[in-house]
Amino acid sequence: MTRLIRPTLLTLTLLTTAAAQDAQTVRLGFFPNLTHAPALVGLERGTFQKALGKVKLDAREFVSGTTLTEAFAAGQIDIAYVGPGPAINAAGRGMPVQFLAGASEAGAVLVVRKDSGIKSYRDLGGKIVAVPSLGNTQDISLRHILNENGLKPRADGGTVTITPIAPADVLAAFAAKRVDATLVPEPWGAALEAQGHKVIGSEKTVWRDGKYPTTVVIVNAKFAQANPQIVAAFLKAHTEAVAFINRSPAAAQTAVNNQLLKATGTKLDPRVLQRAFARTRFTTNLDLAALTEYAKLNVEAGYARSAPDLAPFIRK
Repeated sequence: MTRLIRPTLLTLTLLTTAAAQDAQTVRLGFFPNLTHAPALVGLERGTFQKALGKVKLDAREFVSGTTLTEAFAAGQIDIAYVGPGPAINAAGRGMPVQFLAGASEAGAVLVVRKDSGIKSYRDLGGKIVAVPSLGNTQDISLRHILNENGLKPRADGGTVTITPIAPADVLAAFAAKRVDATLVPEPWGAALEAQGHKVIGSEKTVWRDGKYPTTVVIVNAKFAQANPQIVAAFLKAHTEAVAFINRSPAAAQTAVNNQLLKATGTKLDPRVLQRAFARTRFTTNLDLAALTEYAKLNVEAGYARSAPDLAPFIRK
């Protein structure tokens, strides 16, 4: 009996070790937003590549959670920084997704064009409001705000037109008067405010007194199973990046600005970044209760028929 068990365990060990060594590259998805600062800081400082050693880091930019989860579903991304909305939708659709860690909380504001005449949420009726993409985290939050104020999207028989615009492009959309308002992640909210536009929904009044995840880190479950050491190394680097941001915010803002310049061709005024940082918290914690509430808002928004039990999707 013992002779039979030992070779089997040895074989399993060898197979596990071989699988753990399969990946030569980690494909990472992220957005050029402040709410993805751990990704931006980790890339700028080389934190991820140092932790991964000989495994190559292939970092890819996305403009919305919708496009990122499409790439995730197609097996083009292994690990990603993404909003909870798209991540929950991915879990609900049966994608092999695991929640690895939190990344940021709050960090999104509702800004109205200075000549729009909008002074409160109720004034959004009949207006055009931009979100990064339909079905993303800010879109779901906006639909909840409308619902709480007796308004509906035009597509649902109401008067509010919700339109997707990449956050980095929303400044141009305001300048051209193509939209009246936007629920947008930082630093783009602070950048609009610096141009004289008005914040009517702060990071705290958007939802849950600001105690909600804005960005989480997810991993392809199959990749995680085959490459546990690589995932552990990445998670360690992510934790280091978050700690650096909280320990050295001025240096972190410089790192973020450098990455924004590379990604968007735009470098922000340091005072804008400081204001955006003040509205955003960076953490590795995953708030399951908040994620569960978000899943219910996703149903309220009409993007899912039921809220999935997210506990099994949290990586232990």
